[in-house]
Amino acid sequence: MDTGWRYRIASVCGVAGLATLAVVLVNNGAVQTAAASLPLLERLPADPPDGAESAIEVALTAGVVAGAFIPLYKPRPRRILDIVALAHKRTLVAVFALATIGYFDYTYKVPRLTLVLITPVLFVVLPAWFVWLRRPETHSDRAIVVGDDLDQIAAIAGQTELELLGYLCPTPAVAWADGPSVSEGQTPSVETVSDGGRRLDAVERLGGLSRLEDILVEHDVDTVILAFAEADRAEFFGALDACYEHGVAAKVHRDHADTVLTADGDPGESLVDVEIEPWDLQDYLFKRAFDVAFVAVGIVVLSPVILAIALAIKADDGGTVLYRQERTAVFGETFDVFKFRSMAPEGESATPVDDEENDRITRVGRVIRSTHLDEVPQLWSILRGDMSVVGPRAVWTEEEHLLEDETDMWRKRWFIKPGLTGLAQINDASSVTPEAKLRYDLRYVREQSLAYDLKIVSRQIWKVLVDILKTALGQEGGSG
Repeated sequence: MDTGWRYRIASVCGVAGLATLAVVLVNNGAVQTAAASLPLLERLPADPPDGAESAIEVALTAGVVAGAFIPLYKPRPRRILDIVALAHKRTLVAVFALATIGYFDYTYKVPRLTLVLITPVLFVVLPAWFVWLRRPETHSDRAIVVGDDLDQIAAIAGQTELELLGYLCPTPAVAWADGPSVSEGQTPSVETVSDGGRRLDAVERLGGLSRLEDILVEHDVDTVILAFAEADRAEFFGALDACYEHGVAAKVHRDHADTVLTADGDPGESLVDVEIEPWDLQDYLFKRAFDVAFVAVGIVVLSPVILAIALAIKADDGGTVLYRQERTAVFGETFDVFKFRSMAPEGESATPVDDEENDRITRVGRVIRSTHLDEVPQLWSILRGDMSVVGPRAVWTEEEHLLEDETDMWRKRWFIKPGLTGLAQINDASSVTPEAKLRYDLRYVREQSLAYDLKIVSRQIWKVLVDILKTALGQEGGSG
């Protein structure tokens, strides 16, 4: 039996078994009595069924929950966070279905107290079950090579011990010449790569780079080995983005590795891991919880300020209150960011300009930019998950191209989610000084942690308070 069918059988049996255990557990008399004594549950009767009624309840719950989880039974690569989110959604579907069945047919009714009690249990155990099923040791190390450098692809095919399913490359390899060097305009062949090495002609070409996501899902790929001539090309980051979205490990040949992007591997191994997700699951959950809490507190505390700024902008020139701009996110993806409008819309340019030299800034804009209050609407982007509180500053897509041409390695900022504040921001490094900004951003990529985030946020809040005080004193002095 292949790995796919083993996964399907294990996942179905696990869901049905865990749902059964959950019902048996919460139908215990002591559990029901204790739960019914709680203030919020005291109106729900503690009357656990027995005999045939109990068997019907268990079978119904197991069947409905197992049916609700059908989308998760097909083996396919997924991020752990996506597995948890999808498992939670399917749990809610199952609970809603059970409640609906009970509403229309008393014979197959799951008591309300039982339904209330099994919901949190299923919320915990079912995601944990699917995460455990997808643990690394259960994978068969199915790998593909993705790139545009046929020399690298051939060398990797001859050296890797992974189960290589094939390779994706814009140009098919047909016949290897006498060695790995290929003259311009010549297509490399694949007779042999090295003594005892694997023949590339024995490895199937699965298509071009555009088929990457389809191949990851169709073949339930565990690992993607990157073989690009240049690691700063859009195709390279596109491949990393696909790996990130599907929870697939990414590797690169040691000779083409970069310390910013890769983890320290065994010196004897030719392939090293790319740190697509450098944080553990609990770190991501803590970071996301911090982001949401920060947004909630920020909206409550700044509500009067938000209203005052909106009225001031409208009174100043009668224009729109918010300004929307397309920004670059993780691995080159884009999203719309909102800010309080601080400049006249005419004459917008992608070339970075210092505020003191920018004559497009309005009177209200001068104040809210100097106090950083124009950034407040970005709390919405954090809540949506497009941004985090801490990370490299998201750059306008039009400006991004200019900065890429001006500064080497600029795209390496794409490895983490952009932030409202960051190491570059608290050190006054902006797009006007791209080399300094890149240096701070890459330092954060290497050293990021929740403790580091808290330190940066603390410094940013202090900086904002100081700037607000300076602005207020400056305005008072000027009016006197």
